[in-house]
Amino acid sequence: MSRVPGWLGRIGAGLTEMGDRLDERRAEVERESETVEPEQSVPETVEAPPADLPPPAPRPDPVQAVPWGVRVAAEAGWRLLVLAGTLWVLIKVISAVQLVVLAFVVALLLTALLEPTVARLKRAGVPQGPATALTAILGFVVIGLMGWFVTWQVMENIDNLSDQVQDGIDDLRRWLLNSPFHVTDKQINGIAKNLREAIGANTDSITSAGLEGVTVVVEALTGILLSFFSTLFLLYDGKRIWEWTLKLVPSAARPGVAGAGPRAWATLTAYVRGTVVVALIDAIFIGLGIYFLDVPMAVPLAVFIFLFSFIPLVGAVASGALAVVVALVTQGVFTAVMTLAVVLAVQQIEGHILQPFILGRAVRVHPLAVVLSVASGGMVAGIGGAVVAVPLVAVTNTVVGYLKAYSQEPAPRTSPRPRGATAAGVAPVAPPPADKTD
Repeated sequence: MSRVPGWLGRIGAGLTEMGDRLDERRAEVERESETVEPEQSVPETVEAPPADLPPPAPRPDPVQAVPWGVRVAAEAGWRLLVLAGTLWVLIKVISAVQLVVLAFVVALLLTALLEPTVARLKRAGVPQGPATALTAILGFVVIGLMGWFVTWQVMENIDNLSDQVQDGIDDLRRWLLNSPFHVTDKQINGIAKNLREAIGANTDSITSAGLEGVTVVVEALTGILLSFFSTLFLLYDGKRIWEWTLKLVPSAARPGVAGAGPRAWATLTAYVRGTVVVALIDAIFIGLGIYFLDVPMAVPLAVFIFLFSFIPLVGAVASGALAVVVALVTQGVFTAVMTLAVVLAVQQIEGHILQPFILGRAVRVHPLAVVLSVASGGMVAGIGGAVVAVPLVAVTNTVVGYLKAYSQEPAPRTSPRPRGATAAGVAPVAPPPADKTD
């Protein structure tokens, strides 16, 4: 029993000695780790790039990578697309309310024509309301009388004209048979047969067009009423309507628009008055010419020439061609040739003397612009669009030219002094001191 404790004591002493050695070893490892500097720690192994390859170049900015010409084309392209889309939407809106737009534009043209009469009546002492009503009613009565006179003359002479047309066709047929063109009776009969067949084949279309005429009459009456009331209010309250329109314009652009408005109105007024004078001279001289040539319905043809003269270029050609055709089928080839000579002579005088002298430089538009605008207006809105296309182009040209000049003017050195009722209670603004170097 005495030997067991000794054995256990030796085991305990061995374990104690082993623990002391482990503590000493742990202390030595801690001392060694403390003496190692951080910079001397072993870094992670990273593969270095080969020495023979150049370093990668930095990627350029994507905007700078696109060529300058492509950037300019793209900038202009999307702006043109926006403008084209806006124009397309505007045309669609105008087409949807075409009757209202045409009635208002006609009212503007009539207002530009009748405004001087209102001003004269006011200077004579007539109040604003009666002067406006009297002028508008008188203007529409004159226009209505012109339409009634043309209709009356046509209905009165339709029977006589039919006989003259038949005689003229017979004379034309005999002239073609005896002419040097070697036209045979068989060819003439074939042409007449083709015309009869074309008319017979399109009978349904002609009938439907006649039925649609009722709708056209209703729309025409509606447009006339809209034009009448619009003209009446524009003559009576046009100034306040313009001032209200200016309030819809942003304040930054309001001075330019306020200056362009009177110039646009002056251009429109000059165009309407000049066109009326030129159309009246054309109607008088061509009417006198065809009257002395014994062409039937000379007075209604003169009225047609006056009305068609409001369509530049195309109207003069159409009205002149109508007079020549009537002269050809009623009086023969010689009278038709003389009528054509009269029409061409008057139109040459109009184009080279009357229009430059009467219209002046205020509404001068290039002939190509006139042709393109008339064609575009006719495609969009028919005859009404062809009538209003040229004054619209002339007014647009004036407005764009003024706004361009206005944008290039230097800013005023002094604030404008308010006038009239707005000047009450407003202190004058002192101008800045002048430069000594001036």
